[in-house]
Amino acid sequence: MAIELSKQYNPHEVEDKWYFDWEKNGYFKTSPSKNRIPFCIVIPPPNVTGILHMGHALNNTIQDILIRYHRMNGEAALWMPGTDHAGIATQNVVEKSLARENIKRQDLGREKFIEKVLLWKDKYGSTIIHQLKKLGASCDWSRERFTMDEAYSRAVKHVFVRLWDKGLIYQGDKIINWCPRCQTALSDEEAPHHELDGHLYYLKYPLKADPDTFIIVATTRPETMLGDTAVAVNPRDKRYKKFLNKILLLPLVGREIKVIGDSSVDMKFGTGAVKVTPAHDPNDYIMGNRHKLKFVNVMYPDGRMNENAGEYKGMDRFEAREVIIEDLREKGLLDKIEPHALSAGHCYRCHTIIEPYLSRQWFVKMSPLAKPAIEAVKKGKIKFHPKRWTKVYLNWMENIQDWCISRQIWWGHRLPVYYCKECIKNAGEFTVHSSQFTGKNKAGIIVSETKLDKCPKCGSSDIHQEEDVLDTWFSSWLWPFATFYWPDFQKQSAISHQPSAFSSQLDSLQSTVHSPPSTDKDISARLKADLDYFYPTSTLVTAPEIIFFWVARMIMAGMEFMHNVPFKDVYIHGTVRDIEGKKMSKSLGNIIDPLEIISQYGADALRFSLISITSQGQDVYLSKDRFEQGRNFANKLWNASRFILMNMEEADSGKVNQIRQNSTNIVNKWILSRYNSTIKQVSSYLNAYKFNEAANAIYGFFWHEFCDWYLEIIKPNIKDDESRVITRIILEGTLKMLHPFMPFISEEIWRMIPGNTSTIMFSSWPVHSEKAIDKKIEARVNMVFDVISSIRNMRSELEIAVTDKINVKLFTGSKPNLETLNFMSGDIKLMSKLDNLEISKDYKPQINQYASVLKDIHIIIPLSGVIDVEKYLLKLGKRIQEVSSQIEAKGRTLENKDFIARAPAEVIKKEQDKLEELKETLNKLKVVKDGIK
Repeated sequence: MAIELSKQYNPHEVEDKWYFDWEKNGYFKTSPSKNRIPFCIVIPPPNVTGILHMGHALNNTIQDILIRYHRMNGEAALWMPGTDHAGIATQNVVEKSLARENIKRQDLGREKFIEKVLLWKDKYGSTIIHQLKKLGASCDWSRERFTMDEAYSRAVKHVFVRLWDKGLIYQGDKIINWCPRCQTALSDEEAPHHELDGHLYYLKYPLKADPDTFIIVATTRPETMLGDTAVAVNPRDKRYKKFLNKILLLPLVGREIKVIGDSSVDMKFGTGAVKVTPAHDPNDYIMGNRHKLKFVNVMYPDGRMNENAGEYKGMDRFEAREVIIEDLREKGLLDKIEPHALSAGHCYRCHTIIEPYLSRQWFVKMSPLAKPAIEAVKKGKIKFHPKRWTKVYLNWMENIQDWCISRQIWWGHRLPVYYCKECIKNAGEFTVHSSQFTGKNKAGIIVSETKLDKCPKCGSSDIHQEEDVLDTWFSSWLWPFATFYWPDFQKQSAISHQPSAFSSQLDSLQSTVHSPPSTDKDISARLKADLDYFYPTSTLVTAPEIIFFWVARMIMAGMEFMHNVPFKDVYIHGTVRDIEGKKMSKSLGNIIDPLEIISQYGADALRFSLISITSQGQDVYLSKDRFEQGRNFANKLWNASRFILMNMEEADSGKVNQIRQNSTNIVNKWILSRYNSTIKQVSSYLNAYKFNEAANAIYGFFWHEFCDWYLEIIKPNIKDDESRVITRIILEGTLKMLHPFMPFISEEIWRMIPGNTSTIMFSSWPVHSEKAIDKKIEARVNMVFDVISSIRNMRSELEIAVTDKINVKLFTGSKPNLETLNFMSGDIKLMSKLDNLEISKDYKPQINQYASVLKDIHIIIPLSGVIDVEKYLLKLGKRIQEVSSQIEAKGRTLENKDFIARAPAEVIKKEQDKLEELKETLNKLKVVKDGIK
């Protein structure tokens, strides 16, 4: 009995229906299985502040393709979902929300503010999860984790304590990136540099012994001069040899500072003499330690000048700059100001210019952690795709700096560090030595996984916890294994002393296994089995900007705590940009909302369009009309499926294998060969992370070869058993190949095919038959299709209507081609709309004919009775003259120097493109003219 689909495909009727069905039936849930190979991806956890943008859409579509592909290959495919608490970002959002009510977080206090953040998170934090579901993401949602849930927090504390015990965590006074707006430390990766148009200020520093003699220094930041504790010159610089070790008077302040010699000073920069401000410049900080200089901090944390700035106290740093310059000018201490391009770090969240700032922070020693992570990549245990990212990773790791992990905000994992005032008092004032606490300097500091009410050393209750929280990435670097409830199942104390320690794990296990565990010991065993089975995970899919933030740190954490890599492959996709190449951003107004595209075209169209235009590791250039490709392909798939299903019979499924193996028809052999070749190609591309090539291989095969050629040829004989069954074979196989890319429409059509009662998600991935691939058959039939295409083009060039029947003569000296042309002559006549077709060996030129040559085949259209040759040639001549004149005019325009100088680059490019189009048109017209005899 034939099945009939509705005339038009409506994604909105299909997508929500099937996603609900998949979730209701638990199709995304995965658990360890002895009979299946594990394949696991951990989602790069989106911020709870986040909403779906095109970067998310691309990243998560790629992950879903991999998961669905491996699931169809019979593997235990787990996509672990979750969200990140996103410390600074989330706190900023909530603070802005409170500001609308004229409330500051300080008004609430820490605990009340955290309550507000948790309320905000409960209300808005799952937004992006719902949006990922609209995209079709097949995550095991029963396992969803949050980087600040109770069990995950235990993992973070455990790691901190282990690193502290190994001496890899320390507290010290160092120059860090400081955001005056967020009032917190930032890592180098969180303070990207942007080019600015600045100035170079030349300031006069008078000699104490001779105030009329100056050393002139050049600086881009005159406001920090108030914190200068030296002026440095290169000891090899002959200009300043007489000044070495002399005393200068710091302008406006009058503090005595020494001239020091340091080989790091660039003699070519400015005057060759530089101010040294150890508390406000990372290079000066190093120099200050080297020469044992004083460290004078002249700013408050909010960027205002402090008491060390004297009369400038209370001014904003940039306001102070202007006043200081004016004061120096009045005192005759400003030599000159020059324009100067500079690079300044900006806060990655609020975009405020960061301040290099001397501050007491917590750090992780990275070199010991980096060594095994470097070796893991060098030995090929982890592979980057594309390979070029391997070099980027290794270069950063081999030059790695210690990681500042403390943040001066309230939302986040508070450091598990406690200070006992009694112990500190008894030990005396602890000091900083070599910029970090060592040995006895740890007196009064207790690091503990559990909350402390009294000091375990002296019993005093006068203790308080460190106010700082951990960098967001300190929790997310544990993501590949902490999501599996590590290390709870390893710690008997958690089981014996915290009976509720596994409550969240129990909920997860009950939803993923048939026989839920009943005891903590049973839960522990199940959790360990989960981690042992799925770790190391298989593939990480991420963007290039977080290779250092996250990827490298996950590798280090995996090697340190699991003694194994966290994943085997890292796929780095490109950045989504607008059609002009600009990165999408709200400020530029060039964002394309994925939800808007889904509403307009459907999720399948969005997914397929994105992937088909995204080359491996390359940036993506998007405009809204690019999504029409996916929409059009969905419609083509629907219409072709409708035609096939209308002619399908229940009994066809029983004939599939027989016809697949024993077809004798050349066209059927061709399509089966192309079908199997496509399966082979697509599988190979997916295994190599070449997603766009896989998508385009399916697209080209189904649309052009199967629909445009095969279905058109067999339409008159669709009731024939062999042709009809082959259409079923290919439709089913194509739907399977398309399912990872277009899950919704593939499910909808799959369920319409007689006999398919269960989801396509668990159908087996098609396996190609090497025997069915016949390149000779493919070449022979493709040759015939080339002939048909040539005839169609010739008709178009001669402006012969499609409805007009014509005669065609084919000549070829190739015996195989002659045999194939004769064998498929009926198909050529049908597809070319011919009245008569002659095929022979010897070519005989005639008059009044239009000729074209395709390799060794001459294609002739006799023109007598078809067109008036003289009139047509006259018309063709006029058209050639018109196009030639247009080419000359365009050429003159592009040779005009005034036009080139004044016109925007895009206008010039359009004119150049038009010129090339005109030249191509002229060549075609001349070819047509030469072809008429």
